[in-house]
Amino acid sequence: MSKILIIDDEKVIRATLREILEYEKYQVSEAKDGEEGLAKLQEEEFDLVLCDVKMPKMDGIEVLDKAKSLEKSPQFIMISAHGSIETAVEATKKGAFDFIPKPPDLNRLLLTVRNALEKKNLVTETKVLKKKLSKKLDMVGESDPIKLVKETIEKVAPTEARVLITGPNGTGKELVAHWVHQKSNRSAQPFVAVNCAAIPSELIESELFGHEKGAFTSAHKQRAGKFEQAQAGTLFLDEIGDMSLSAQSKVLRALQENLINRVGSDKDIKVDVRVLAATNKDLKKEIEEGRFREDLYHRLSVILIQVPALKDRKSDIPLLVDKFLDDIAQESGEAKKKISKEAIAKLQEFPWTGNIRELRNVVERLVILGEPTICLEDIKKYADY
Repeated sequence: MSKILIIDDEKVIRATLREILEYEKYQVSEAKDGEEGLAKLQEEEFDLVLCDVKMPKMDGIEVLDKAKSLEKSPQFIMISAHGSIETAVEATKKGAFDFIPKPPDLNRLLLTVRNALEKKNLVTETKVLKKKLSKKLDMVGESDPIKLVKETIEKVAPTEARVLITGPNGTGKELVAHWVHQKSNRSAQPFVAVNCAAIPSELIESELFGHEKGAFTSAHKQRAGKFEQAQAGTLFLDEIGDMSLSAQSKVLRALQENLINRVGSDKDIKVDVRVLAATNKDLKKEIEEGRFREDLYHRLSVILIQVPALKDRKSDIPLLVDKFLDDIAQESGEAKKKISKEAIAKLQEFPWTGNIRELRNVVERLVILGEPTICLEDIKKYADY
């Protein structure tokens, strides 16, 4: 049941609003002035506040302003018999959901209350999802190699510098790119990832830059590419070492001039995108063998981040295993399994050629096939080594 607080110095108005809202099955509390209302907001959590503007001791705009600094701020609907456009604009700027004149129209009031509560629920759900996503994308580890990666991210993320992320498959290069984006000034904008190795060479240009209708046989309608989709945000080019030379030249132009052309068009489109790239290849060797443009390499590698292989950070394996056990328990809805110290020690002996991705798969296999407490015998039976 949604909790609503009415703050108004007129007893009749409070009583009328309470009767209406309780009839609609809302839980209602009252405050006779701004000071009492703010005190109640500090003591307990409300979903919505109906707040008068003109009140003794503390007016509604001040209550709104102070309430927005609370850890769990409710939605506000301002009500006033002395409303003006200036007051409504000020209330909206300070975060009010809506402004309703007195006496309030019943239908409009109830509709606005429902809409405000829906927005409150959406905001709460978004925060929960972001928290879950942040936990899912958490960079686990306290070893020196991973500490160096974290320190580099902290320094480079707030800048606009391009970053080239290198390392073997399965080490978490995309995770590093996500963290650079999340800690950047573009974090509220899109993060768009493209796996250059997964897209056929004849389609990569259309995927990156878009195409016009009729540009090729299957181009039945105009389509924006990944550069446009990432406008004002971050574009992550994974496995860039597998990109065709033709696409490389167009990416180079986009980086140099912040301009792209859709396939089938000569029209320039301005783009504002921060490009991050990753590869498991030795790009300098690829340059020597004519498979990668040297000028593009230098454009991309303003900052280099080398993600360590798991064999170089084995001290992180206990922390990683614990995280995977947590994740798997949440995904399955079952109790989290435990693992013995002997089992952990055995896992730390393996070479882990598939890196973190391989470790995650092995842990999931052990959860499914192993004992309630995963033991050394389970490792011997179900691990590949």
